[in-house]
Amino acid sequence: MATPLTAEAFWVTGASRAEIRTEVLPTRQADEVLVRTLYSGVSRGTESLVFRGEVPVSEYARMRAPFQQGEFPAPVKYGYCVVGKILDGPPAMLGQTVFCLHPHQTCFVVPVSAVTEVPAAVPAARAVLAANLETAINGVWDAGLGAGDKVTVIGAGSVGCLVAWLASRHPGVEVELVDTNPQRAPIAAALQLPFCTPAEAGRERDLVVHASGHPAGLQTALDLAGMEATVLEMSWFGASEVGLSLGGAFHSRRLNIKASQVGSLPAVRQARWTYRRRLALALRLLADPALDALITEATPFAELPALMARLAVAPGASVMPRIVYPPDP
Repeated sequence: MATPLTAEAFWVTGASRAEIRTEVLPTRQADEVLVRTLYSGVSRGTESLVFRGEVPVSEYARMRAPFQQGEFPAPVKYGYCVVGKILDGPPAMLGQTVFCLHPHQTCFVVPVSAVTEVPAAVPAARAVLAANLETAINGVWDAGLGAGDKVTVIGAGSVGCLVAWLASRHPGVEVELVDTNPQRAPIAAALQLPFCTPAEAGRERDLVVHASGHPAGLQTALDLAGMEATVLEMSWFGASEVGLSLGGAFHSRRLNIKASQVGSLPAVRQARWTYRRRLALALRLLADPALDALITEATPFAELPALMARLAVAPGASVMPRIVYPPDP
């Protein structure tokens, strides 16, 4: 079929401003596919920082998303959690439901290598979690999680919930999911994870994963860690400074703070794993229907600018908002 002439795309146009723009699509080449978007997901922490214009200048290049257009701070077309259906491309791929790291857009043309088929056991609407589950998988790898460990995950956003869910599937591991927002307790319950506030959290933990996006959460992580334990930092603070109290028991307890970031595979896995293999693993794991609990709202694509404005200021109980795209006219 012929490539549509235009598509609608979400653009951040300035600090805390966004709009839907019409843009011309390129003609599809032989090694490319035309994808009509069914759903996209908002990775709330990172995308809120982009929306507010808080990407540090030093990170402009490293924070570029695949198929991003424009430059930080704005105008920029950003996002990376898209599920769609192939409308045109190699005959064997026609009609496939695929995941792609692409900004929020109604339809788009990308190389065949940029899309991954969604397994039949995974509903398209759930597959928007794939990118954040990749992040969680990388975090568990970076943490060096061991059988029987006592693990605390601070921050019940999408990444925090997914890390806790993955950790709970390891033999003998005891997991607590910690958040200051009690509205997230039902999500933890749906994932069969114990939930508590910071004041109720257990101490002397073998591993503490911080994924709240707030500096106070990292301090809580240090306070809960046991002797020579690891605190895995998975939050990204953008241009914000983080203050920590390191004058108490931090040194005598010989605590370790370790960074985790999805852009690099752990060194011990690079000889065998590729990004594509990691994404395929994430998509397979999404067959669990319990993960639907993380998708906390569905918003029409036309309302995405207003949704981002709300999420960037007062996210409430939102974990992974799902954007719903209009059907073919």
